[in-house]
Amino acid sequence: MHMIEVRSLTKSFGQLDVLKGVSFTLEKGGTTAVIGPSGSGKSTMLRCLIELERADGGDIIIEGETLCTNGVYPPEKEIRRVCGAMGMVFQHFNLFPHMTVRGNMLCAPTTLKRDDRVALEAKCLDALRSVGLEDKLNEYPGNLSGGQKQRVAIARALMMEPDILLFDEPTSALDPELTGEVLAVIQKLAAAKMTMIIVTHEIGFARDAADEVIFMDDGLIVERGTPAEVIENPQQARTQAFLQKVYA
Repeated sequence: MHMIEVRSLTKSFGQLDVLKGVSFTLEKGGTTAVIGPSGSGKSTMLRCLIELERADGGDIIIEGETLCTNGVYPPEKEIRRVCGAMGMVFQHFNLFPHMTVRGNMLCAPTTLKRDDRVALEAKCLDALRSVGLEDKLNEYPGNLSGGQKQRVAIARALMMEPDILLFDEPTSALDPELTGEVLAVIQKLAAAKMTMIIVTHEIGFARDAADEVIFMDDGLIVERGTPAEVIENPQQARTQAFLQKVYA
């Protein structure tokens, strides 16, 4: 069974066709990096997987459970159940500024999972420790660097014990010197065989951390394969042209 299966996914915003028939699968324990120019449909595709955007057509199947068929979705309760297998880390962190790190970490599992509070507190510390921020438990987001905020966002996603993690440009809002600390955490998750899809402009990171690379352009998957195949030895002219501009 595939962890994610996407078939002929389409999505338009008004007259703009953003996804034009995207199909791929994701296997358990694999890390897939999605690269390509801005406006190619990468983030829209990712958002459709967790129903932050609704596809117009095509099928999305998560761990054998149908999220949509031919662009038709089940009732909301079923959508929430299927999407509950996934966590998402956003470009701009999306931390609640009025809550401490601890409050941000405990908000969703306390509300949605009704877990034992003592167990959640211990899990919170473990998750922060895994991203090197256990000493920031009682800090507010305003007192953290961008890299620290993003690491908290990753730890927060892990609190829900997702089977799949989705990352939408996790370093693009960071200063270059802070990018490395976030990529190191993601690389650690990849080494631990967390199933992940990462939309990224960090081509070197995609080469080093991903098992598979998807290159998208103009709403389509142009090329797909291992990092050695897609990044080091691309076969498609569009992939070659893109990489010549952004990767040396």
